[in-house]
Amino acid sequence: MSTSSPTALDRARAKAYRRLLPLLFLCYVIAYVDRTNVSIAALTMTKDLSGFNNAVFGFGAGVFFLGYFLLEIPGTLIVEKWSARKWISRIMISWGIMAALTALVKTPTQFYTIRFLLGLAEAGFFPGVIVYLTHWFPSRDRARALAYFFVATPIAQIVSPKLSNLLLKIGVDGNPLIMGLKGWQWVYIAWGIPAVVLGLLVLFFLTDRPGQANWLEADEREALEAELKREKAQHHTSRHMKLTEALRHPKVLLLAAAYFFIVTGNYGVEFFLPKILERWYSLKLDALTWLVILPPIGSLIGQILVGWNSDRTKERRLHAVIPIYLGALALALTPWSKGQLWLTIALFVGAMTGLKAYLPAFWSLPSLFLTEAAAAGCIGLINSVGNLGGFVGPYVLGYVEKLTGSFQGGIYFLCISMTVSATIILWLGLGRRDIDKPGHPAFDPLEEALPEPV
Repeated sequence: MSTSSPTALDRARAKAYRRLLPLLFLCYVIAYVDRTNVSIAALTMTKDLSGFNNAVFGFGAGVFFLGYFLLEIPGTLIVEKWSARKWISRIMISWGIMAALTALVKTPTQFYTIRFLLGLAEAGFFPGVIVYLTHWFPSRDRARALAYFFVATPIAQIVSPKLSNLLLKIGVDGNPLIMGLKGWQWVYIAWGIPAVVLGLLVLFFLTDRPGQANWLEADEREALEAELKREKAQHHTSRHMKLTEALRHPKVLLLAAAYFFIVTGNYGVEFFLPKILERWYSLKLDALTWLVILPPIGSLIGQILVGWNSDRTKERRLHAVIPIYLGALALALTPWSKGQLWLTIALFVGAMTGLKAYLPAFWSLPSLFLTEAAAAGCIGLINSVGNLGGFVGPYVLGYVEKLTGSFQGGIYFLCISMTVSATIILWLGLGRRDIDKPGHPAFDPLEEALPEPV
């Protein structure tokens, strides 16, 4: 029985997956470790630095996102208009340096300052990659490509705790210092160096557009470019808008609000999960760093399954909404599980799965009604506004714990935030099953209900 050979387009798509996604995946692993490793380092920093409590760590963890907010939209537009390869390389080298410099902080003010600068340095990476993937992957592949990229976050959370735990032992329990530095300082340095190295690799191995890819055959380049141009033309016929219009469009603003509320929940849990488990169960570092690996495993499985099934069914909305609702429910039950360690861990697995699995479907939504600079600018806006939740979540959780002596009130705040996010996406209506059919206009329940921007 004969089988048809792959078309030029299929060969190009397969090569793009193999060439681009592994490197971008590694970059995001390091990015995520460098922004979140404070949650592990904090376990011993408090013993060496006076004045560092949960409120300080919550504010410091969150202030990263204030710096991130300021340069997010300009950075994303640079990827669209100039060069993703050069800009992402610059981002990685500068954030690697800032991450390593965190080892030198002595006071809360210094800690806040370096976290703010780290946010400035990393701004534009995440939305820039999302825009970059639209330069390479047709809509039918996009959620799957995004899923492969997004699984970097749970992988980072699986890999980094045990490696960071080994570093934390430097200078404690009779272990000698290395170069006069303690373990928590080496956590920041050791994870900052790979960002600089990968930044150099990005400069040499990424390709900005299919037409520049000498690793594709001529017919493969032409087929991929033709497919991307066909999709772009299809978008232009019915929903082309200027960047200034797009940034004020109700759907864009609602997506930004939805992302803000889910990110609030996500980073509140991520930054304080080690502290919560330590408080509730008096765990030692070795046991704690094993247990915090388990919730990201659920995230990893959830992201892969959601990305695959969302592309298979061409449905985006419910693939984003259902995981968030289920995650909020699991998180709401965690305070009631206190005293039963494995039930607590199982509920945090469910919560973290919901806090990550929605991502591939969610980030497929903007490109359903936006193209080119409008899409790039709006993705930057959604991500920058949304990531302010990365300030709110840890800050509120740390502050409430300081006031009440308990994490319970902060956890319920995060649950409410997640529920609001899912409800916005559900009401918005983008991404229903038939939206990707050729020639079908994007479903737009707001078209009549809300005025067009002026």
